[in-house]
Amino acid sequence: MLERKPLTWFLIITFLISWPLFLAPLLFEEMNTTTKQLLSQGLWALAMWGPGFAAILTTLFAAKKPFSSLRLNTLGPKRYYLWAWLLPIVLTIMGGLLTLLFGIAKLDLNFAMISDSMAGGADIPAGIIVLALILFAFTLAPLINLLFALGEELGWRGFLLPHLMPLGQWKAIMISGVIWGIWHAPAIIQGLNYPGYPILGIFMMIVFCVLLGTIFSWLYLNTKSPWVAALAHGAVNAVAGLPVLFFQPGFNMALGGTIATPTAWIGMALFIAWLMWTKRLPVQSPVAETGAVASQE
Repeated sequence: MLERKPLTWFLIITFLISWPLFLAPLLFEEMNTTTKQLLSQGLWALAMWGPGFAAILTTLFAAKKPFSSLRLNTLGPKRYYLWAWLLPIVLTIMGGLLTLLFGIAKLDLNFAMISDSMAGGADIPAGIIVLALILFAFTLAPLINLLFALGEELGWRGFLLPHLMPLGQWKAIMISGVIWGIWHAPAIIQGLNYPGYPILGIFMMIVFCVLLGTIFSWLYLNTKSPWVAALAHGAVNAVAGLPVLFFQPGFNMALGGTIATPTAWIGMALFIAWLMWTKRLPVQSPVAETGAVASQE
């Protein structure tokens, strides 16, 4: 049976915390670009914990369930953490290659974007900087990002998805993905992911969140742990924009170049289709009860 009161309180608290933080940079239009960008990143990082705080407060005070029901004491089968770490890399590379294939951007092995940003700075070859960025994105960055991504995943997959499960697994996945996409709206209108498309970008973000959220939900339902979804989310944030380093400046970044754009949706859709074809999705033993704690492998 769908528990409407906890769901309502979760959504109210989530949006009341996150949306003001997302919108706050609009109050600082007079700041120089660098300062405003740093401030925005800090405020938006805090906003990522809106769903997490909402999940904790709702669980304890609205649903009146123990903190353990959020499953932070659960890891689940370890092989899914490998999927969480490596799959975003594969999807990002595929999206970058399709960006080139469709002619949205042109390859630039001189790394003009890096060279231009380093103009007047340290005399370090652009290729070395790109290599260092890639190594960091593939190794340490997902773990660092996990600290912020956990705030979202504790809410979206740790709380919202299980509480929507009485509607059926597919409906729960789709609805949670749509809500996740709408939650990003204040950041999208400010140019996040789809610069130049403040309104259309919101709908594009919803599509992206439904696709990516399906993959995250698959990981969660197989482990019954928000940690695996947080790792995958952290990995996505780490590698999302890497292909841009290899493209000539000036291309339409709303159409290709990052994992959030339509060229990367293709890879995500193909992976989801593979999950369905191999009967890995829907997951055969989904979370049946929001308070249960899964055994670890």
